[in-house]
Amino acid sequence: MKVVAYKKPCPITHPNVFTDVELAQPIAKDRDLLIAVHAISINPVDIKVRLRTPESNNDWKILGRDAVGTVQAVGENVQNFKVGDQVFYAGTINRDGSYAEYQLVDERIVGHKPTTLNHAEAAAMPLTSITAWEMLFDRLKVQDASNQNATILVIGAAGGVGSITVQLLKALTDFKVIATASRPESKAWLEQIGADYIVDHRQPLEQQVLDLKIGLPSYIFAVTGTENYTKNIENLIAPQGHFGLIDDPENFVINGFKAKSVSIHWESMFTRSVYQTTDMSRQGEILDKIAELVDEGKIKTTLSKTFGVINAENITKAHAFIESGKSIGKIVLEGF
Repeated sequence: MKVVAYKKPCPITHPNVFTDVELAQPIAKDRDLLIAVHAISINPVDIKVRLRTPESNNDWKILGRDAVGTVQAVGENVQNFKVGDQVFYAGTINRDGSYAEYQLVDERIVGHKPTTLNHAEAAAMPLTSITAWEMLFDRLKVQDASNQNATILVIGAAGGVGSITVQLLKALTDFKVIATASRPESKAWLEQIGADYIVDHRQPLEQQVLDLKIGLPSYIFAVTGTENYTKNIENLIAPQGHFGLIDDPENFVINGFKAKSVSIHWESMFTRSVYQTTDMSRQGEILDKIAELVDEGKIKTTLSKTFGVINAENITKAHAFIESGKSIGKIVLEGF
């Protein structure tokens, strides 16, 4: 099968970051689905994993945490899918990824593809949707907010995770959403998907939020830039508030949150799949719920750009674009 792979943690400017190779097609066993991959999207985690690969590595590594495809074969213990099903999923961090013609994925973290989206549109959604859903409803538990006028600040809201977060909040809760963005096109995108207020995270953040005169947010979700905004978050969050983050800030000191009894929630969407938790199948359930919301017209794809077919050249271009910090929504590649 065709695969786009790499061995060394090369910078994206290197002439041969990725290579087009041929590898043996895997075989589905136990609860695995063998999926023929039709479209993939690129995520920041792909870049993190690439750059953190040991220099000593000499094995082909296959990235890719998002895909849409068709079930080609099923393991002997598969319960919920059959050959021919159209599916979408985010895979897991400790198995070969979706930069390949065929991929093995545990059925418990797979959902049925939204019927109203094409392959590229659907490929943009799994990882970001699971991350946003788990943060909002499993970690922050926004559904427990007793205040019907509750407010949440989403820092870095125009990217993939932030875009789904804003949409889920507007579709499923009564929250007022303060979203941050810095560029005109990012702000326009957030207006389009329903953010109630938009502030510029490149300008003094605290005063902009205070100037809205809607009180301190009880919830803050930092999609990115936590290390740059920790003090702002400490000052802005309401007493007994909830703070969630998904990035990896260096020297993250939480002492300043104690005075307000702030709860801190860290989210990794790979926890359930890597550790095979007893509630691992919740991720498949989340994806089916996302598909339902899409097909009902309550949320929409966050696809922003397509970079052509799945090959080493185009994946390199996609990584470079994400590393530039200029991406909005999701980047998708389709077909081999």
